[in-house]
Formats: sequence, structure tokens, C-alpha cells
Amino acid sequence: MQAALGVTAFSLTFPATAWGLEGFGPWSLVAVRCVLAAVIAGGALLALRVPVPARRHLAGLAVVAAGVVVGFPLLTTLALQTSTTAHAAVVVGLLPLTTALFSALRTGARPSRMFWLAACTGAAAVIAFTVQQSGGALTGADAYLFCALLICAAGYTEGGRLARLMPGWQVIGWALVLCLPLSVPGALIALSYEPVHLTAHSVTGVLWVAAGSQFLGLVVWYRGMAAIGVPKASQLQLAQPLLTLVWSVLLLGERLTPAAPLTAAAVLVCIALTQRARG
Repeated sequence: MQAALGVTAFSLTFPATAWGLEGFGPWSLVAVRCVLAAVIAGGALLALRVPVPARRHLAGLAVVAAGVVVGFPLLTTLALQTSTTAHAAVVVGLLPLTTALFSALRTGARPSRMFWLAACTGAAAVIAFTVQQSGGALTGADAYLFCALLICAAGYTEGGRLARLMPGWQVIGWALVLCLPLSVPGALIALSYEPVHLTAHSVTGVLWVAAGSQFLGLVVWYRGMAAIGVPKASQLQLAQPLLTLVWSVLLLGERLTPAAPLTAAAVLVCIALTQRARG
């Protein structure tokens, strides 16, 4: 349930980023979201008097920070300058399978053959749908999206491992706080070079990606991964591109093709199979 809530929060990230880019430059948007999310997380850590993580956890938190706090938001934001949210959603379609692969390498997990078959089938369905939505054309943003896919999978995997050792909200909270020495000066520099035009959309977009996507969504996501395991939780993200496309229609005015309900049904079947498969 918590992993599913995280996926719902993440599904709004691309539309919210598109809104944020209406008033912020890409570097400003990412830096400001990191700072705001770190303020929220740091306030919660201080209020609850959470002790500083042990030194042995710092390397893992650095991986989470590099992949989830900085890398994925920056690379996808740069991509969304020239890519539609539908095309960018292909990253999320590939992310579950990539995360499962990273998890197998990092933790020694060995999901069953049915798990891998269902995961690959679901990923293929999502890829086909998102490519069809974008007209089958590849853009210059694809390099950003591919790199974002890899670095985010590493961050998810390491965060899921750490969430077995400490509460998930503390994992992302400390990762955000660790980034403050870079995000604060980065925000000041970016804001001085990129013009800002505050609108209802841009402010709402920044606030959502900071509070919803960057902190609250990751809190429930990591707790969900700790409860059911990284490979199985990652497969719930197969539904994320479809949710993103729904939000894109409602919030951005994009249009969906008739293939959407068929793809949604195929993806839901694959998710059900991965949840039933035993590693």
C-alpha cells in the first residue's frame, strides 16, 4: 500500500516539473526543490531528535542523494525542456526492471523466472505505449533520460536496502540534508543566472516536486520497499507512466490514444503476476 502511494506521488512529478519550468530555469528548479525538500526533512529530523546516521551508512546515503535527490531530478528536468511528459515517461517504464537488476547485483536477490518474465513483459508494454505516444521519434533528450534511468535505479536500490536498517523517511531525509552544502549555493547561483517568473503553475509545480515527489513520496516508497522487497515494489512502478499520462491530460491538456486502456490492462496483469511470483 505504501509503495503504491509512492508511485501515485511520483506519477505527478513530470507534469509538476513541466509546470515548474513555466517560471523557473531547469537548474533553478532542481536546486530550489532540493533546498525546500531538505528544509522539510531537516525540520522533521530535528523535531523528532533523530540521531545522526552511523558512519557505515553514509556511503549508502550518498548513493541515494546522488541518484534520487540530484541525478534523476536534474536529468529528467533537462530532458523535459525538449521532451513531452509522454516521451519522458519511458524512463519510468524501464525503471522497475532496471531497479530489479540493480537489486539482484547489490543484494544477491534472485527472483523467480515468472517474476522476470512478467517484469519484462510489463516493461515492454509500457515502452511500446510511450514510444507510440511520442510518435516513435527519438529526441536529443533520450541521453538524459537513459542516464536518469540508471542513476535512479541505483538510488532506489540502495535506499531500499537502507530502509531495512532505519525508517524510510529518515533515509531520504538524511540524503536531502547531506545535499544542502551543494543545493543551497547551487540555488543561489542558478537563480542569479536564470530568470524567474512566478505564476500559480510554476509555484505549485515547485512545491509539489519538493514536498510531494522529493520527500513525502519517497518516504512511503522506501517504507514500501522495505516491507515487500525491492524487486516486487519496483514492479508497481509499471503503472506510473500510465498514471503520468492521465495527469498530463488533466493538467497539461495532452491527448491519449485508444491504446491507453489496453496497455493499462496488460500492465495490471503483469503487476499482479510479479506480486504473486516468489523469489
